[in-house]
Amino acid sequence: MPKYAGSLLVPPPMPVTSAGAVDRYVIGVRQIRQQVLPRGLPSTTVWAYGSETAAGTHNAPSLSIEATAGRPVEVTWVNRLVNGTSGRYLPHLLPVDPTLHWANPGGGVAGRDGPPSFTSTPGPYEGPVPIVVHLHGGHSDQESDGYPEAWFLPDTRSIPDGYARVGTHYDAMAAGWAQRHGAGWAPGTQRAHYGNDQPAGTLWFHDHTLGITRLNVYAGPAGFFLLRGGAHDLEAGVLPHRGADGTPYELPLAIQDRAFRRDGSLFYPDTRAYFDEFAGPYVPHSDIAPIWNPEFFGNVMMVNGRTWPEHRVERRRYRLRLLNGCNSRFLILAMATDAAARPASPAAQFWQVGADLGFLPEPVPMQRLLLAPAERADVVVDFSGFPAGTRLFLINEGPDEPFGGGEPGDAFEWADPATTGQVMSFTVVDRVGPETSTSPEELSLPAPPPPPPAVRTRALALLEADSEVLADVGPRAAFLGTMAGAEAVPLAWDEPVTETPGLGDTEVWELHNHTEDAHPIHVHLVQFAVVDRQAPGGEARAPEPNETGPKDTVIAYPGEVTRVRAHFDKPGLFVWHCHILEHEDHEMMRPFRVE
Repeated sequence: MPKYAGSLLVPPPMPVTSAGAVDRYVIGVRQIRQQVLPRGLPSTTVWAYGSETAAGTHNAPSLSIEATAGRPVEVTWVNRLVNGTSGRYLPHLLPVDPTLHWANPGGGVAGRDGPPSFTSTPGPYEGPVPIVVHLHGGHSDQESDGYPEAWFLPDTRSIPDGYARVGTHYDAMAAGWAQRHGAGWAPGTQRAHYGNDQPAGTLWFHDHTLGITRLNVYAGPAGFFLLRGGAHDLEAGVLPHRGADGTPYELPLAIQDRAFRRDGSLFYPDTRAYFDEFAGPYVPHSDIAPIWNPEFFGNVMMVNGRTWPEHRVERRRYRLRLLNGCNSRFLILAMATDAAARPASPAAQFWQVGADLGFLPEPVPMQRLLLAPAERADVVVDFSGFPAGTRLFLINEGPDEPFGGGEPGDAFEWADPATTGQVMSFTVVDRVGPETSTSPEELSLPAPPPPPPAVRTRALALLEADSEVLADVGPRAAFLGTMAGAEAVPLAWDEPVTETPGLGDTEVWELHNHTEDAHPIHVHLVQFAVVDRQAPGGEARAPEPNETGPKDTVIAYPGEVTRVRAHFDKPGLFVWHCHILEHEDHEMMRPFRVE
């Protein structure tokens, strides 16, 4: 597959359906054909968010929602996964493992959101697809957060008899939303109110359906939600944004790995054997799921929905809002003039100015940037020192396997320098117009204050479990849990809630990682401060300089305790989970309740 044969798509703003005191959107997810691969190669069927009131706006990833601090956004999310001609529901693009603890619409009202029972190994689920949308990083009320069991099917008469049309918590969330906002939810929709009562930051939205998040997100539905303004933002023009002619000097970049078949369709494994060559036995003779893979690593890198794109940059500063949108892959990014040489010689410096949810206390210069799945980094790159015609490559030195910490070339092999070790290219051209942004060295950043002191500490566990039936086969699932002294207690998704912060309380959560891999842990509702990390018998070490801003996702390294401090200021039911989507989908997610 040729690289750098197509231009980067910079997502334009999503059209607002109506504006007033609140910006309102109607956004549907539809199945479309999109030119993801270079021109001359087949197009790809994807699922895409887009405005239901403005034609031609569906794209994967989505057009960006531009939001202002203090100004609410309301979105009606619509499930349009139906045939455009017949109106019949569409099956999933990818193989759904029906043996997991998942949404399970076919189980009916009694069996939804539970692990079904089989007497023999089933094939993939082929029924209508449930969705529910989560604003990642949003300070949202529970009914607007996208609870995994608040999913909904498309509103079509083709839904088979006996199927549940909504998840276990959908009706309660809809009722709560109506009580708060004075309107209900129509069939096939979810309504969300995002108050934007939080600092400016790089948020994103994506699907969050129980047990199939990895598949729904891989199919395409995701997008940036860029929150600007307020007391914790810089004045317009301080950071690179846009030229007088509209040329974008701020680039939101969603980096994802994918795999494709020769016909252009998305590839995702349809058997556990793809992961570790385990070909059975499955149901009913073992506890190993027949289709689920513990991790997945594609062999093609994609940025903003295009494979290995190219972008022309002027000899000036650019603001890059980087998102690791991969299912399982950790990225270690660098800028180099040689795309394939390893170890790489970084040619341009990242100045990181912001973390997931707002600015850092001060800019942090970095040659290499580690990003776990779901993490974001707000960086400035200065291209002014490179002659016109220079070609720079954004490369990835992270591994083609689960990440456990350490340095590339030492703790693990670099990603394949010919494929997943390359991300995109930048070609430098002469500057048009003056440089008006402030040099990173001179920036004074309006970092939000950290959470207040904690009133309690919770000891929590990250775990993986091998088969309880077959020797030397695993993992069969990943879990979160609690610590009972020195003993870790794994807990499944549907076991009673154990994390119950009081409304208005601040807590430290200690994440004890008992696995061999690093896990990106995401906590809904809150922005947190990374307190420290500690290896057994060692001294606690401070967070990395680029982790000192407001976060919603943190890397918990193997064998260590990672501590974060968060303030819980909205009542209700939320979740925390590993953001390796394959882990999240097979038990590594737990509810918490603020009360």
